[in-house]
Amino acid sequence: MFIQTEDTPNPSTLKFIPGKTVMETGTVQFASIDDASSSPLARRLFAVDGIAQIFFGMDFVSVTKSENHDWFTIKPGVLAAIMEHYASGMPVIEGDHNQDADDNNEDDDDVVTQIKHLLDTRVRPAVAMDGGDIVFKSFENGVVTLYMRGACQGCPSSTATLKMGIENMLRHYIPDVQEVCADNG
Repeated sequence: MFIQTEDTPNPSTLKFIPGKTVMETGTVQFASIDDASSSPLARRLFAVDGIAQIFFGMDFVSVTKSENHDWFTIKPGVLAAIMEHYASGMPVIEGDHNQDADDNNEDDDDVVTQIKHLLDTRVRPAVAMDGGDIVFKSFENGVVTLYMRGACQGCPSSTATLKMGIENMLRHYIPDVQEVCADNG
């Protein structure tokens, strides 16, 4: 098994591409070993010293390291954990899990539906290439609130991406949008 590794705009996060499907649908993020009870792969990764956060996309795993660790010492353990997981035949996620799917609701008004469509077609594919995801949270009083996940969370360039990229695009296509902000909670 060959696992490709890519840098992300976030120096604390690396993107690992195992060449196999990671998530069939949606994305999921784990902020600690306690969050990872439903994922054998996430538990295996958190066993590597220095791992702060794990994010699963469709075909990649983004791993964020703790500040006081360096990739030189962590990367071999992450690669080994991913290889061991796929060799074991265990699922990435066991049973139901709390994924960050951005499903359209029948209750969404036209503006929210347009926002979600633009995010799904223009924004999310681009940020997935950088090892992250941006998920719609809410639209109230002209303000779109988004969740930043994976490499996007804590990335030095995420504010510029939000303001100069996503906010400008949404304001261009949807006059009701006045501002875009992040909720990393």
